[in-house]
Amino acid sequence: MEHFTLDKVDIALLTQLQRDTSLANQALAERVHTSAPTCLRRVKRLRDAGLIERQIAILNPEKLEAAVGHGLTVVVEITLDRQGADALERFESRVATENTIQQCYRVSPGPDFVLVVHAAHMPDYQALTQRVFTSDANVRNVKAFFSIKRSKFGAELPLP
Repeated sequence: MEHFTLDKVDIALLTQLQRDTSLANQALAERVHTSAPTCLRRVKRLRDAGLIERQIAILNPEKLEAAVGHGLTVVVEITLDRQGADALERFESRVATENTIQQCYRVSPGPDFVLVVHAAHMPDYQALTQRVFTSDANVRNVKAFFSIKRSKFGAELPLP
């Protein structure tokens, strides 16, 4: 990505959009003290520049439980036998195709990857481990931590 300069209005727009993307353009413009056409143009520019990657709905797992069951949230540490660039990228490509794996971080020191997995139930998680981890000869160690309670969840990046 090329260098992109952000001014106070851009920062205010990004801050508001991180908190609530459902705001109508007029309401967003009022919150950042600019006109609606300027607001629309700036948000489009931020999207086009790739600063706004996508807009999503964040579901409440406790309320969703009544409709679809509880589900499992698992934080998984993965250590590979070989850590060459090709091996790391192959593993990342594999996990990118799995909807159950919601987040993947390449980390250092310690394990090579930390994943955040949300599975419907234990058999679903077990099928994922067989499909993605056990069947990969380069996966040396898998360490799973099962969430008992979500105390905090956020997606906001700190802005100046």
